[in-house]
Amino acid sequence: MSEESKLALLDHWRSIKKRKWPVLGLATALAALGAAVAFSMTPVYRSTATVLIEPGKPKFLSMEDMLGGAMQTKEHYQTQVEILKSREVALRTVNSMKLWTNPEFDPRKADASVTAKIKSMVGLSAAQTDWTEETLADSTVKPLMSNLSIEPVRLSQLVKVSFDSPDAKLAARVANDISANYIESDRDAKFKLAQGLNGWLEKRATTLRENLLESEKALQAYREEKGLINLSGSAQGLAGMQIGEVSQRLAEARARRMQLEGTYNMVANTSNSDYSNVPSVANNPTVQEALRQEAAAQKLVAELSENLGPNHIKMQEAQSSLASAQRYLAQQRRSVARSMVQEYNLARQAEKSLETALTSATGGVQDVNRKEFQLQVLEREVSSNKQLYDLFMSRAKEMDAGSDLQAAVARIVDPAVVTTIPVRPNKGQIILVAFVLGLMIGAMGAVLLERMDNTIKGSESAELKLQQPVLAVLPALSGEALENVATMFIREPNSHHAEAIRTARTGIQLSDVDQRHRLIMVTSSVPSEGKTSTSINLALALAQTKRTLLIDADMRRPQVGVRLGMAANAKGLSNLVTGSSTLKDCVHQIEGSSLLVMPSGDVPPNPLDLLVSQRFKDVLRHLQPQLDFIIIDTPPVELVSDAMAVAPMATSTIYVVRATETPVPVIRKGLNRLQRSGANIMGVIVNGLDFDEAQRYYGESVNGGYGNTYYHGYSQQSKA
Repeated sequence: MSEESKLALLDHWRSIKKRKWPVLGLATALAALGAAVAFSMTPVYRSTATVLIEPGKPKFLSMEDMLGGAMQTKEHYQTQVEILKSREVALRTVNSMKLWTNPEFDPRKADASVTAKIKSMVGLSAAQTDWTEETLADSTVKPLMSNLSIEPVRLSQLVKVSFDSPDAKLAARVANDISANYIESDRDAKFKLAQGLNGWLEKRATTLRENLLESEKALQAYREEKGLINLSGSAQGLAGMQIGEVSQRLAEARARRMQLEGTYNMVANTSNSDYSNVPSVANNPTVQEALRQEAAAQKLVAELSENLGPNHIKMQEAQSSLASAQRYLAQQRRSVARSMVQEYNLARQAEKSLETALTSATGGVQDVNRKEFQLQVLEREVSSNKQLYDLFMSRAKEMDAGSDLQAAVARIVDPAVVTTIPVRPNKGQIILVAFVLGLMIGAMGAVLLERMDNTIKGSESAELKLQQPVLAVLPALSGEALENVATMFIREPNSHHAEAIRTARTGIQLSDVDQRHRLIMVTSSVPSEGKTSTSINLALALAQTKRTLLIDADMRRPQVGVRLGMAANAKGLSNLVTGSSTLKDCVHQIEGSSLLVMPSGDVPPNPLDLLVSQRFKDVLRHLQPQLDFIIIDTPPVELVSDAMAVAPMATSTIYVVRATETPVPVIRKGLNRLQRSGANIMGVIVNGLDFDEAQRYYGESVNGGYGNTYYHGYSQQSKA
C-alpha cells in the first residue's frame, strides 16, 4: 500500500476509535433486534437423501443401441440432474403422497398474507376454484418445488436431494419420495420406449423378409440366364494364372530385347565393318581367342625382325602367319556381330508375340469379370438383406423377452432421515450478522461524521486544509488556568501553553530576519477563538528579548487592558489617535515584564474611521522605528472590517483558529479576505487543542512533534 493509503486507513481507524462506544452500542442494539427476530421465526427442518446416478450401462440382453445406453459422460450426469429437478417428477410425488391433504400445502386454505387481505378489503378477491385432484396437484407442485433443493456433489456421481419444511417428518418423506419417483419415472419411460420399439421392429422385419425373397429370386434368374454355376471358381482362376504367366514371360522378353538393343545399335552404327569397339563383340570368347593368336604372331614377327631381314624365309613365314591371324580375327568379329543382330531380331519377334497373347488373354478375363461383377452385385444384395433381416428378427425377439427388465438409472445410497435440528433460522448466525452489520454501519457513520466535521484537529490538519504554516498549537485550558490564560506565559513558564508560545516566538523571530522593526497583526475568524490571550502571551514572550509594544486595536470589545488588570479608564489608542492624550499617557508598562501596552482607550463611536485615518498611520509610522516588535490585536474578520483596514499596514499577520470548533470554510474565507486586502499571512496558531484526545484520535503530538515525553523531561530540567 502507498503511504497515502496507509494514512487514510489510519485516519479512518482513529475516527472509529473516537466514537467506539456509540458504534458498539449500535451493534449491540442491532444484535438484540436480530435475536428477537430469530427467536420469533418458525423453525424449518431440512432432510437430505443422497442419490447415486448410475453410468449409462448396457441394458439387459444387449439392448443398449435401442435404449440409448452409453458410457457415463458429463452430459449424461447433468441431464439426469435436470430431470430430477423437473416438474414431472415433482408432480408424481404430489400425486403419490396426496400432498394437498397436508395443511402446509393445501391450496384451499385462505391466504393469510397482507396482500390477500388488502385485495379482500378492496373487493379484488380471487374467483372460486372448482377443486379436483388434478387442479389440487397442479396448485401444490409450485410450493413443493420452491422448497426443494437438488445439489450435485462435485467430482462425483452423487446428487443431494433436500427438502425444507416446518414438519421434520414430512421433510424426510418428501426427500425420499422425490428420489424414488425419479427412479420410477425413468423406468416407466424406458418400458414405454421398449414397447414402442418392439412393435416397430416387427413391422420392419416383415418388410425386410419380403426384400430378401425378391433379391434371392433375382440372383437365381441371372444364373439361369447366363448358364453360370459358380463363376468365381476354377475358370476365373485358370484365366488369371494364364495372364500372370504371359505377363511374366513378356516382361522377361522385353528385358532381353532392351538388353540386346544397345549392342544392336552399336553394331548398326559401325562403319567399315570394324567391330573392335563394340564391347559385346570384343568380349566374345571366339574373338578373344583370335586376338591371342594375332598377338602371338605379332610377337614372333617382332622377335625375328631383330635378327633377320625382311626377305628371310622365316621372316616371310611369320609375316604370312600374322596376316592369316588378322583375317581370322576380322572374320570372327563380323560373325559375332551378325549373330547379335539375329538374336536382337528374334527377341523383338518374341516380345510382339507375347504382347498379342497377353491382349487375347486379358480380353477373355474381362468378359469373365463383367459376368462375375453382376453376379457379385446380386449376391451382395442377397447377403445384406439376409443379415439385416436376421438382425431385426433377433432384436425383435430380444425386445419382446427383455422389455420388462430395465436397469435403474439411479439408486438411493443414503435415505433421508428425520432431523431434530432446524436448518433455519440460524439464530447464532443472525445475531452475529446483525452485530457485525451494526459494527459496519457504526464504523461508516463514524467515518462519515468525521468527514463532515470540517474543523481543525491539529497542526497537520491545519496545514493540509488551510495551506498555511502552523506557528504553534496551544493546548486547551479549563478552570483557573483558562481564567488567567492571558498572563500564563509569565505565571507558569514551564507549562504546555508557555512552551507553545515560545515555539511561536521562535517562528516569528526567524521570519523576515532582514526587517528590523516589524508590525504584526493578530486576528481570528470569529470571537472566542483566543486571539487576545494569544496576542498578550506572544507580546510577553517577545518582550523578554526585544523591545515590544502590544496595541489593542479591538476598540469594539477591548480585552487587553481587562486581561492585564489595567484601569478601566486607562488612556490608549483612541486617545492617542484623536490627540486627546500624549504618547506617554497612552503607553503602559506591565509589572514584572518589559512589555509595553497601549490599550484601546475610550471606545469611539466608529472605530473603523480611526483605523483608516491618516492619524493612525502616522502613529504607527512614529512608533515603528522605536520598537523591535509591535503586536496589534484586531477584531475578528467575519464580524467587522477593522482587521482588513490594519492588514496593509502590518508587515505580517498571524491568524488564530480554535481547534475542533471553527469551521474550515469560515477560516478560509477570513484568510482570503485578508489576502485580498493586502495582508502578508505569516502563519496560523491553533488554539484550544486537547492534546490527549488529539494524540489518541488524530495522531497529533504536543507542539506539532515534540511529544509528552520530551516536554515532561524539558519541564523537569527547567524546574531544577
